[in-house]
Amino acid sequence: MTNWRDPILKEFIPQVAPLTIVADPDGLLLEEGVLAGIRERGFELIPFEDPVEFRFAYESIFRSRWDQGEYLDLVLTLSCTDSELEALPYDLIQVGRKIAFHLADSFPNLSYPVLKLLDRGDLDILYEAHQRYTSERLGDNATKDFVLRHVFELAPEMIKQPADMLRILLRRHFRGLHIPLSFDERFMHLLRQNEMFDEWPLEIILRDRTAFFLFLQERWSKFLDRASSRGIKEETNSYSLTIPGPVDIPFDHQDVRVYMDNLFAEGLLHAVAHSNFAGLATTWMNIGIQTDPFGDRTKRINKLMATLQSSLPSESSRYGDWIRFAQGWAELLLLVNEQPDDIFERSDKCLKDLQLHLDASFTGWLSHRYSGLINLPPLPPVMLHHVPRLISRQLLGDSKVKIALIVVDGLAMDQWLVLRDVIKEKQPEFEFNEQAVFAWIPSLTSISRQAIFAGKAPFFFPNSIQTTDKEAVLWTQFWADQGLVPHEVLYRKGLGDRGLEDLEEELSHPKLRVAGLIVDKVDKIMHGMEMGTAGMHNQVRQWGRQGVLLKLFELLLDKGFMVYLTSDHGNIEASGCGRPIEGAIADLRGERVRIYSDPMLRSQIRQKFPATQEWEPIGLPSSCLALIAPSRQAFINEGQHIVSHGGISIEEIIVPLIHIRRREKWVSLDTRK
Repeated sequence: MTNWRDPILKEFIPQVAPLTIVADPDGLLLEEGVLAGIRERGFELIPFEDPVEFRFAYESIFRSRWDQGEYLDLVLTLSCTDSELEALPYDLIQVGRKIAFHLADSFPNLSYPVLKLLDRGDLDILYEAHQRYTSERLGDNATKDFVLRHVFELAPEMIKQPADMLRILLRRHFRGLHIPLSFDERFMHLLRQNEMFDEWPLEIILRDRTAFFLFLQERWSKFLDRASSRGIKEETNSYSLTIPGPVDIPFDHQDVRVYMDNLFAEGLLHAVAHSNFAGLATTWMNIGIQTDPFGDRTKRINKLMATLQSSLPSESSRYGDWIRFAQGWAELLLLVNEQPDDIFERSDKCLKDLQLHLDASFTGWLSHRYSGLINLPPLPPVMLHHVPRLISRQLLGDSKVKIALIVVDGLAMDQWLVLRDVIKEKQPEFEFNEQAVFAWIPSLTSISRQAIFAGKAPFFFPNSIQTTDKEAVLWTQFWADQGLVPHEVLYRKGLGDRGLEDLEEELSHPKLRVAGLIVDKVDKIMHGMEMGTAGMHNQVRQWGRQGVLLKLFELLLDKGFMVYLTSDHGNIEASGCGRPIEGAIADLRGERVRIYSDPMLRSQIRQKFPATQEWEPIGLPSSCLALIAPSRQAFINEGQHIVSHGGISIEEIIVPLIHIRRREKWVSLDTRK
């Protein structure tokens, strides 16, 4: 076998049995590549998690189609052992073919408890290394060392100088690599055997991405001083550092320099003013030195544009590649739309060229891979309906924890960057752990926002698919299923303009554990916007400066809440492609999407608008048939321009998921003391 997936996928032969029941205690079938392979073979997959939800889906989708004589291959996957399959309902066991897959079968020489800690996306590299380099069984620590070396490229014995350490940390945090805690602890234990790194705050900067980039930012000015003629006389104690540790960092080492342009271009580090900027401006350090605002921004745009052009994911990429690209794309949108008019025209042309390739690639990827996202494990969250599962795990793991989820209706990634910068100007001690998740398609509030508060796919709330009136009920029901009672749960909408006095009183309730809060100001700005993306940035910035969102953050943190922020969908600037003349046949007439209950009616409209896309009801009620407007276009009169949502652009679909906190008072920790 050339791939660990091969023994799994060879078991899925179409039309052998209508139902295949799989014992999958290690979640192998829920890995992105396996899911895609199963679907390519014509199988539909449904996890057995909640018995009631499963029975509803099974009877209404699959059983009804079988009864009508249609053949359909269905895979039912359970996170259980082989013997536990017998506890399934009799009607399933009677018709189902039973098989089982185990992680240990593919990696017999490695410790199973250690393997279970790994993300399934890491198994490709591990499988190749296991085939080549293991000849005998390894214990727990030996397995951790093997994984550290071959999967995460961490070999403590090869880290002999500060540049080696910095390269390791840059590679990890720049790519956003996730390494389980157990492996980090093993890595630090081995590193602490070398006294050279006693001063390094590894317990802080190894796992905390925000802290690591702050660690670098605070030392960049010192490095510039040292690199300039006057830097030789600077005293170390003249630098006030939030993150403890060594002051002199070898930014100029060749293994480190290769990252520097991208760090400043993507906004992970920020250029600083320097008295000797003229002398340093002609060196490789120029992107990290403030000269003039327009020139600095142009340097960043050119570098970021080149980086994104060379890193555009393909239709076969993993979802994490698209999330990383979306974060860089948001930075570029913000930079380009802040340029003066003459420079904007040149930048905008390059942006539109890249946009064409982006839209085609992202649409193609969604067509092949989007359905698999729904079935991915919810931790870490990949889609919006996974977010309550993340909160639930943290909330129920500690009875003292309180969590607030803020949903900023309509907030796109680039608009979050606007708000983030405004907030950090006012409150520099705020820190943001920035991630992203996928919204639902079509990216409408009634579908995507309801999925957040329901904690499940829209298929399970068909009766309210065109309204948000049931959100409070869905939110309360989700937490009731987790064991919370109504007075421990809060839902409030309509925040964004008015004061927070009433909310403050509700948040003070001693029994309150979780709050779902909707801020609708950005959505209101969007639906009245006539000035495109730049106008959105300007209006969102003005609203941010009014301080409503900042006050909400402060109120929640002061009340002891852990705070998360997300959005139900983003938005794009779109031009008119014409209005369909539908009468009353469309169930929902959005500007970027039309919803029909009859496929024939949808096809009739598509014939008049051949560039539109028919989107099948993936995770939606079968009667929710979407017709998506063409790329960057809307169902409005030709020649008109709006900012809207409902479609499948990267700006509409990939939305921010932010953990908001106050900066900690970090102190250096040495595990050997």
